[in-house]
Amino acid sequence: MRLKKSFQLAINLLFHSKLRSWLTILGIVIGIAAVVTIVSISQGAQKQLEERLGQLGADIITVSPGVQRAFGGGFGGGPPREANSNSISSETKNLTNKDIIVIKSISNVKYVMGQVSGQADVTFSSKTAKNVRINGVDTSVWKDITTEKLNSGRFLTQGDMYSVVIGSRIATTMFEKEIPLNSKITIEGKSFNVVGILQEGSTIYMPIDTARTILENVGEEEFNSISVKIEDVSLANQTVTEITKKLMLSRGILNEKKRDFTVTNPATMQQTIQETIRTMTLFLGAIAAISLIVGAVGITNTMFTSVLERTRDIGIMKSIGAKNIDILLIFLFNSGLIGLVGGLGGVILGFVSSTAISSLGGIQIAGGGRGLMSLGASTFVSFQLIIGALLFSVLIGMIAGAIPAYRASKLNPVDALRYE
Repeated sequence: MRLKKSFQLAINLLFHSKLRSWLTILGIVIGIAAVVTIVSISQGAQKQLEERLGQLGADIITVSPGVQRAFGGGFGGGPPREANSNSISSETKNLTNKDIIVIKSISNVKYVMGQVSGQADVTFSSKTAKNVRINGVDTSVWKDITTEKLNSGRFLTQGDMYSVVIGSRIATTMFEKEIPLNSKITIEGKSFNVVGILQEGSTIYMPIDTARTILENVGEEEFNSISVKIEDVSLANQTVTEITKKLMLSRGILNEKKRDFTVTNPATMQQTIQETIRTMTLFLGAIAAISLIVGAVGITNTMFTSVLERTRDIGIMKSIGAKNIDILLIFLFNSGLIGLVGGLGGVILGFVSSTAISSLGGIQIAGGGRGLMSLGASTFVSFQLIIGALLFSVLIGMIAGAIPAYRASKLNPVDALRYE
């Protein structure tokens, strides 16, 4: 019997399968869909992470008050968030001009900028938005150190007092009307001119001296964070170490456990976040694997039943010249087709479900000014993932059907013809 004929008979078995076969296929669909969804979310999170780190810049180091910041470093335009449970020191001493002078003395440092941040009410066209993120920046160096990109207008420059640069989401979606360039907005009762609109973000940037008069709980000479741009990225780790040592010395800190500030760089944050994503993916993948195991058991059960139901047919085929290998291939192809159909359905369902999760904004699992750790906010279904899922489902089907197919091929034709 030719290979093509064996395959045709396997397809015929599939199309004439009973309800239990299609229920088995449903189990494979669910398992593959779960795998595709989880992997696509993981790949999307990795791409989103790389994009955010690229926007932050590999040459930007952030100094923030407090220790053990979780996923910090200016992704949202402000200082990192503090991880309460892992803090080495419970005391927080704000950063000052003295710290900036110390950092400027380090050889690999190119630019240093202190900034303050907070929240304020913003009014435009008779509509007020509450608790909008405000960042006060040093206009003399901001355009040289920022990784933000302009959509229109210009960056803040020296001489600006009541001028602001706003994120695109503030300009387009926060108010009923879009905020055009050179329009006026009111922040805490004071009028500001919009001189620039960024390509993304929901933060308002203004001169630091003006921000100190707008924001509450901001000292006259203190900073919420300090951004440091370095010249040689390959020396980032050494620069972080040197900044840490010099700041500890200038602050009179001799014991590492007494340290009251944190120095971070994108490489460190990337490693931490990738480990979090990897752990969660493995955990969710293990859950999805259970569905595939259940589906494989279902295929085995279905194939054993199929062999029993077609025992007489197997006897007839052997009596007219079919060989053991022919019978083996028929049932192997049949089980492989069950896996393939389940895989196709699973890929489609997985793509739809991952797209649905992405459209809903993903699953928030950690802090980040721009939703860096919003797992699933950006999904990515690659061609390799689709092919891999299909091959995996076919492989599962054929492995699960191997024993029933082997038993079918070894049936005695005389006994098979007598079987009722």
